Amino acid sequence: MLLRDEVEMLRRVPIFSRIAPAKLKLLAFTSDRMTYNVGQDLFRQGDPGDAAYVVLSGTADILVHSSAGDIKVAEVELNSIVGEIAILCDVSRTATVRATSPLEVLRISKEHFLKLLSDFPEMAVEIMRVLADRLNHTTAELTAARAAKQPQAAAM
Repeated sequence: MLLRDEVEMLRRVPIFSRIAPAKLKLLAFTSDRMTYNVGQDLFRQGDPGDAAYVVLSGTADILVHSSAGDIKVAEVELNSIVGEIAILCDVSRTATVRATSPLEVLRISKEHFLKLLSDFPEMAVEIMRVLADRLNHTTAELTAARAAKQPQAAAM
């Protein structure tokens, strides 16, 4: 994929959509293109948060480890970004991301990601929207799961 193609891919990611093409070109140039095979992890829960990843092609599962094993909480697809929570909160990875198909990503270092945020405050607003949407989705799923368990617990 050429640099201009990477810039076009970045423009399709909502948080980067309003950033000037020249800045996206620099971001694409300073980022690393990486490929993963099915079953490979981009990162594991508990790892240091050193980069965010933009999915250029393929899919991956977001898995959270529990006492019952790994639980799939979401799927990552084309034009998605993952790994930004650990960067923004300066914490270790909150989940494992595992390729479910051949996966190609653009790895954006923590330093470059945070620089973009300082240069483009509107990007922070888009990130808040993405995170709020994820929280809303997770809350709805958690509520549904708990509601499904309630009748079983009441029957006991």
